[in-house]
Amino acid sequence: MKIKRTFDILDHIKNNSPKEINLAVKRNGKWEKFSTQEYVDNVNFTTYGFMELGIKKGDKIASVSNNRPEWNFIDMAMNQLGAVHVPIYPTVSEETFKHIFTHSESRLLFLGTPELYQRIKPYADDVANIEKVYAFDKIEGAIHFDELVGLGKKHQEKYKNLLNEIKNTVNEDDLCSIIYTSGTTGLPKGVMLSHKNFMSNVLACGTLLPLDKENKSLSFLPLCHVLERMVNYLVQYLGASVYYAESIETMAENIREIKPNHFTAVPRVFEKVYDKILAKGRELTGIKRSLFFWAVNLAEAYEFTGKSAWYKLQLKIADKLIFKKWREALGNEIKVVLSGGAALQVRLARVFWAAGIKIIEGYGLTETSPVIAVNRWAFPDVRFGTVGPLIETSQVKIAEDGEILFKGPNLMLGFTQAILANCKIEIY
Repeated sequence: MKIKRTFDILDHIKNNSPKEINLAVKRNGKWEKFSTQEYVDNVNFTTYGFMELGIKKGDKIASVSNNRPEWNFIDMAMNQLGAVHVPIYPTVSEETFKHIFTHSESRLLFLGTPELYQRIKPYADDVANIEKVYAFDKIEGAIHFDELVGLGKKHQEKYKNLLNEIKNTVNEDDLCSIIYTSGTTGLPKGVMLSHKNFMSNVLACGTLLPLDKENKSLSFLPLCHVLERMVNYLVQYLGASVYYAESIETMAENIREIKPNHFTAVPRVFEKVYDKILAKGRELTGIKRSLFFWAVNLAEAYEFTGKSAWYKLQLKIADKLIFKKWREALGNEIKVVLSGGAALQVRLARVFWAAGIKIIEGYGLTETSPVIAVNRWAFPDVRFGTVGPLIETSQVKIAEDGEILFKGPNLMLGFTQAILANCKIEIY
């Protein structure tokens, strides 16, 4: 089966890597788990619910939510219909919420938590084009997501055959999502991304992560961010189970619980992890403290090649005495972690690689869905202080003034129409 549209991932995993735990989330102190079949069923019921509400191809639906399986249910459901997902950062201003709700012409809005609902629902009430606001959590007075799923179950026979027909009309070049980015001036601009934009990036990066159906990925960066969004598609395509953390604050606890093989983070997260490691080291005394900082100094000098046999022997000793404990703190099952969003300190990259924790750094933009280049998880295709080689679908050249010019199937369709008249997009 050829994977061209985001929702093709569902058939792909159902046919190739069905499992008892496809998606999971920590709620009220317990992990709630969804099998592949439950995932597919929830997506379809949600789709039928949308159809009964009159949602059709090209319609916009907004969400402001924490990471959770329901985010996938609505995302895949609207994309099956050719509708367009508009995910929004929870931290933006009242003015920005109203602008995005209005500018995107979103018909429906999904809100994730009671806090988000209480804060954002009043803004949505002032926007004429928003017809209904749904809550993922049970909130008094709110329309709960279960009502939409129940509506879909009630009308599934009515829409089952029609849905298959509609899915066949959704083209890889159709608009899939609008992601609003702040840019440098004025109100956020809507980046228009197609199914092809996302899926070309997923397929190009598919050979770059050593994950399969036996593995687990922990997700805690916001799914409204293009990097976590694409990686969310990617790890599902590879067959891995996705566990959504309670929050970024509970990341360490959730890592110890599920022992993931992968997660994605921004450099600030790695800085905080390293600061905590160093703080623990400073609490040590005597020979233990000396050994700890000897190992750290050794790690800061790490290179992939050119080190002496004596250095390698010391590194093995440091690994058994010190670095092994670092890996245990991360669940002891990490294969690879991704870093994006900003430059990673070279010193941190060296230290973590020396400790057997492979952090691979990449480069991209919301406008490129997002990956342009990324380091690999094995030498020689990884270099400290770089963003790695181009992915196979990327074409880049440097203009005379130093500007980076890009071409590839993951390049956005453009900015939303109301913005296009005032913008110039430079490609080659």
